[in-house]
Amino acid sequence: MRRTVSTRVNLPSERFLPLMSQCAEIFNAHVDWALANSTYNKNKAHKQLYHPLRLQYPSVPSALLQTVRDNALEAIKATKFKRIPRKKPTSALRYDKRTMTLRGQQLTLSCIGKRVSLILNIPDYFQEIFETWNFCGATVTYSRQSKQFWVKLVFETDEPPETTGEIQGIDRGLYHQAVTSDGQFFSSSKMRGVQRRYLYNRRKLQQKGTRSAKRRLKAMSGREKRFMKDTNHCVSKKLANQPGVAIFVLEDLSSIRTQKRGKKMNKWLGSWAFYQQEQFLAYKAEALGKRVVHTDPRYTSQKCNICKHIKRANRNKSRFHCLNCGHRTHADRNAARNVRDDHILSSTRQGTEEQASVNAPDVSGENYLA
Repeated sequence: MRRTVSTRVNLPSERFLPLMSQCAEIFNAHVDWALANSTYNKNKAHKQLYHPLRLQYPSVPSALLQTVRDNALEAIKATKFKRIPRKKPTSALRYDKRTMTLRGQQLTLSCIGKRVSLILNIPDYFQEIFETWNFCGATVTYSRQSKQFWVKLVFETDEPPETTGEIQGIDRGLYHQAVTSDGQFFSSSKMRGVQRRYLYNRRKLQQKGTRSAKRRLKAMSGREKRFMKDTNHCVSKKLANQPGVAIFVLEDLSSIRTQKRGKKMNKWLGSWAFYQQEQFLAYKAEALGKRVVHTDPRYTSQKCNICKHIKRANRNKSRFHCLNCGHRTHADRNAARNVRDDHILSSTRQGTEEQASVNAPDVSGENYLA
């Protein structure tokens, strides 16, 4: 299990910006070589490129040059030449144990000339990670907008023991950020209101087109992203911390933006951070010994959770009324239960039945109408 700790640092820009630019050129040189030779073998790359690049970039430390080489070839290997990675002059610079040291909160980094040493200002809630987790490496990034350097430190530790408990299905949508199979609703009304306000302000500023309006648009974009991120953190934390739940089942929404929908719906879906919320839930659950799994999203909103009858007319916005058995409930809750049950059925068919109980079935005769 890995965690990343980000902190802002004061690094000498007259030394680090040229270093980042030269390392980006070294990275791209290795990518070009890999494409020309159809290989990402590190030994072959070292034999052919190391000495020429050392002569071309004498100020770049030898160990850092090798780290950049490894980074470039690993990026090529990860995509099997399907995507061609490229770096810009201010792209992130990766460090490993050859090019940096961390003792307590004192960090040293390889640079042009002598190593740079600095004391990190780490918040108290990260102290446990620093003291008990294993340090793996770091990445230095530079923000051109704020002209600030950041260091992202990577730590790892053993996986926590798996938690035993229930399987919970989660349905995600535009009107509710999340609805669970046991009936918890996380409304998105506040988020949608904020997005509408930002959309209105963006249109007004874009019509003006002045330099000050463009600066204002940049600042607004950052605030909106931070608000969405904070909201997703809060919802995912509440979901992950539920007692008695061991497995969270989500719909696989990886193709949600490729499907043909109306213009207005596409606009909302394009601004919705489903993937970010999913990532937050995954790492929070992992830290508690829980898991996030995925299932096929087809027909989860049209299928009755009681009799399994599938018909589009069963659902009318937030209301679900099965035309076969008469079952009535909230449409999103019905979908969340289908998400959970589809995963259990799929696991059983594959011979990997989950060792967890299921949320109690809805046998109360409840008729939930939004």
